[in-house]
Amino acid sequence: MKNNYSCKKMNIFKIIGWIFLTFLLFLCVLLFFSATWYVTVYGNVGFEAVIYSMTNNLSSTESGLIISYVLKAALPAVGITALLSFLFWYRPKFKRILKIKKIKLTLWPLHRVLIVILCLIISVSSAWGGISAFKIPQYVETVTTPSSVFEEYYVEPTDENVIFPENKRNIIRIYLESMETTFFNKNKGGALNECAIPELYNLANHSVNFSQNSGIGGALTTSGTGWTIAGIVAQTAGIPFKLESPTGNDYSSYEKILPGVTTLSDILHKNGYYQAFMMGSNSAFASRNKFLTQHGTDKIYDTSTAVKDGIIPKGYSAWWGFEDKYLFEYAKQELLKISSSDKPFSFSMLTADTHHIGGYVCSECKNKFKEQYENVFACSSKQVNSFIKWIKKQSFYKNTVIVITGDHCSMDGEYIKRNVSDSYTRRVYNCIINSAVKAKHSKNRTFTTLDIFPTTLAAMGCTIVDDRLGLGTNLFSNRKTYSEKLSFEYLDSETAKKSSYYNSKFINGEK
Repeated sequence: MKNNYSCKKMNIFKIIGWIFLTFLLFLCVLLFFSATWYVTVYGNVGFEAVIYSMTNNLSSTESGLIISYVLKAALPAVGITALLSFLFWYRPKFKRILKIKKIKLTLWPLHRVLIVILCLIISVSSAWGGISAFKIPQYVETVTTPSSVFEEYYVEPTDENVIFPENKRNIIRIYLESMETTFFNKNKGGALNECAIPELYNLANHSVNFSQNSGIGGALTTSGTGWTIAGIVAQTAGIPFKLESPTGNDYSSYEKILPGVTTLSDILHKNGYYQAFMMGSNSAFASRNKFLTQHGTDKIYDTSTAVKDGIIPKGYSAWWGFEDKYLFEYAKQELLKISSSDKPFSFSMLTADTHHIGGYVCSECKNKFKEQYENVFACSSKQVNSFIKWIKKQSFYKNTVIVITGDHCSMDGEYIKRNVSDSYTRRVYNCIINSAVKAKHSKNRTFTTLDIFPTTLAAMGCTIVDDRLGLGTNLFSNRKTYSEKLSFEYLDSETAKKSSYYNSKFINGEK
């Protein structure tokens, strides 16, 4: 009886030990495949983007991304774990192969030992592979190294350094998902053999465009500005979107998001503007609705309001919510209502069809290019151009500034790898139409999306004292940007580092 009890006890410990090892194996293999999948799909956008993605509201993520992750990361991890578990518990009928005195050794327990050793090797190598792919060591080193860049260079917007003209101009902000100058042809500063976005090129060519060369160019992106909400924060507050610690910061649990920063929306709200933001997806995704409403936005249009307003039927779903062709029609409808008020207005909108992977092919898209992604970008270019033509025919246009920018560079890592040379420097598209001022020095500049913040206000006719706000510089002025003064590499590395100023002032709202 005692021996039976001891055997049962040993079996229980064996089962518990294997369950632990199996769980460890699964987590490590999943980490490896997840990291490989993320870097392949999104490109090198930084580990802070990974953390933010994992810790915030992702309930409305486009189904194609979920399916891709399941097929290329989750299923392989489950398969490898299941195979090794089967081999561990499978009991072949082997004869005794060795006998030393009273010790009998058969292949059955020996193969279990080998499986355990194999599991440990795979676990360790997979974990390290995942950690390396995500560049976690570099990330931890960066965010634990202190920097004083915000104490030294950040300029807080105030009533004293942002002065509005007597005649306040309306503003329409169009954030184009993943729009970058890469989609121009090589002769025009892009990376393609044929320009996929000729209408956007022409808009920039006949309006204000800030460029790194003498032609049409774009803005660089620093760390913490490479995904949608981070890109919006950069362009409306002049700061990157940073996380508080290496373990991440679940902004979805925060009552307020970046309560200590003064954004473009905060400034416009204080100056009597009615503000609306429209997107063809769920505004709760990545806590965008919290950030917008807490910083002065009066109305958010998204999938839920589109149903209420009859733009799409109840239960309709395409891509991230609904297509851009409906988004632009929705924008026209609401702009006519908003512009009828006596108050100046700020209307922002965010497109989605050009999101990775491959973009969304709507009924308006043509099949001109070999790459689906390029066809989607070409379609977006045409739709934006048509929308701008419509705006120019409206009575409110005369007193309205239009700012068109990409929200960040494309995250379609597989497309970029296939079509863009490693030596090519990718930049975010920018175009300002009907600006209140002329640019003194718009070409041959080094600048980032952080500089869009004060530049937007200047385009509206505001006076920016000393031409700096946030970490951005008014590009209409002759003043050097921080990228020019300090170098882009320095600005990029310093803003990625730990900042007690950022944590206390912007995240925690301390004065």
